[in-house]
Amino acid sequence: MRMVAPPEVPVAADDATIIVRSAHHPESFAVLYDRYFGEIHRYVAGRLGTQIADDLAAETFLVAFRKRHAFDPERGAVRPWLYGIATNLLAQHRRSETRRLAALQRAPGEPAQDGHEDRVTAKVAAANVQGRLAAALKRLSDGDRDVLLLVALADLSYEEVAQTLGIPFGTVGSRLNRVRKKLRRALGSVNPMIGGLDG
Repeated sequence: MRMVAPPEVPVAADDATIIVRSAHHPESFAVLYDRYFGEIHRYVAGRLGTQIADDLAAETFLVAFRKRHAFDPERGAVRPWLYGIATNLLAQHRRSETRRLAALQRAPGEPAQDGHEDRVTAKVAAANVQGRLAAALKRLSDGDRDVLLLVALADLSYEEVAQTLGIPFGTVGSRLNRVRKKLRRALGSVNPMIGGLDG
């Protein structure tokens, strides 16, 4: 069910202002829900699949709503805070993620449905590395996997990842560097087509 913001909350209001306002006008939190639900859902779905993502994304906003009084804009922005909540909830589903990666490792890639030559080539290449990529992701530590997937799936900046996970900025860079090396070893010269790996 979609939440609707009251008319007195300007949609262009910054996130921190909305959080503060929601302390006295809880319905104004709907602006943040509308603003970020889609991307939080995509991030969770990318890690656990769409079935669990529906519930987990909704739970992310429920937790955020309940903890909105504790939000401190001095510690970072709302977007990484929401991803932090989602990532913490994902930690409770590590077994589901591991099972999903194992299934991807065993399963053949989806057959190409589109007639466009470039898309067919990309799908075939992705199908060829899917199992190796899933196996390599499964072998990563939880912390390394979180950093990688926050960059690759959520498209967060290093600073946002640091805020999300509550780790130093330099740790984000060192973990990504380590992950890139591991994935290159696992995949050889194949580009796994995940944003942020080749940088």
